[in-house]
Amino acid sequence: MTLLTDARRRADGPRPAARRRPAFLIGVLIVVVVSIALSLALGSRPVSLAEVLEGITAWIGGRTPDEIGAIAVQERIPRTVLALLAGAALGLSGALMQAVTRNPIADPGILGVNTGAALFVVCGIAFLGITSAVEFLVLALIGGSLVAAFVYVVGSIGPGGSTPIKLALAGAATTAALSSLVSAVLLPRIAAMDVFRFWQVGGVGGAEWGTMAIVAPLLAVAAVAAFLSAPMLNALALGDEVAVGLGVNVTAGRLIASAAGVVLCAAVTALAGPIAFVGLMVPHVARLLFGPDQRWLLPVCALGGAALLTVSDTIGRLIGYPGEVEAGIVTAFVGAPILVIIARRTRMKAL
Repeated sequence: MTLLTDARRRADGPRPAARRRPAFLIGVLIVVVVSIALSLALGSRPVSLAEVLEGITAWIGGRTPDEIGAIAVQERIPRTVLALLAGAALGLSGALMQAVTRNPIADPGILGVNTGAALFVVCGIAFLGITSAVEFLVLALIGGSLVAAFVYVVGSIGPGGSTPIKLALAGAATTAALSSLVSAVLLPRIAAMDVFRFWQVGGVGGAEWGTMAIVAPLLAVAAVAAFLSAPMLNALALGDEVAVGLGVNVTAGRLIASAAGVVLCAAVTALAGPIAFVGLMVPHVARLLFGPDQRWLLPVCALGGAALLTVSDTIGRLIGYPGEVEAGIVTAFVGAPILVIIARRTRMKAL
């Protein structure tokens, strides 16, 4: 009973913070709605509220509107949807990986999932001539999963098992090695480099309903698995021995949560390229506002990631006019300073 009470108290956090959670959640939802509105309204051609409503109404009705602004809105709808899906998946994936490894700097990029997916996609482009979304998805999933497993095994070698420092070092070393392999494959192959270089930056400009329809069911299944693992992750935060004492199957729970995180990241990487900082920064901000309870943290990370990537895509369209700056570049500029501020204030060593 004492262990269970301690677990609940740690998950709930300080009572004043717990009471503020509904207000914070409403604020996050408002931010998501505003980010959607900005994404539809702003770009190379700003449009009015009336044109936004006309474009959405025409899209729902399956017709082409007359106003140029409304046509622009229709063209922005798929990339807005992709930004929401990709951002939510990356935010959720980062929260899962930080919880599973109890490592505050764990995210899909640092643990090598992005680079593993990129390497397999590059090899598919260079040696197999892949072009379809399904082929990209399969290779990205295989590459991300294998590299994640490799990093975890390497980080678990030696006394103490998989500590946060060892996992971070293993992930950084693996990412550096795989990045060099990506360059080695691409440099002699100009055609493959032309195909890969736009995908490598990471962005949602190439959004298509067909490819999103292929990936969406996989993201939905992984997200459901992630949300169902929240109670197990709360117990895992107390340590493996305490989690076992609470009746948690640590191995199975960690495997399910890890698989969900890898699938979320690899699927988005196949669709939009390797987008950095979303999975690293969003969980930190959410944890400051909502505390460590994964039942709140995971949904909020999904919402926060969706808002961050959607706003980053909008900013990229504005500052890059008449072209655009890819969202993956903007998230690095937005995320890096905020992450530095958080690191200086929290000095967190482990979760």
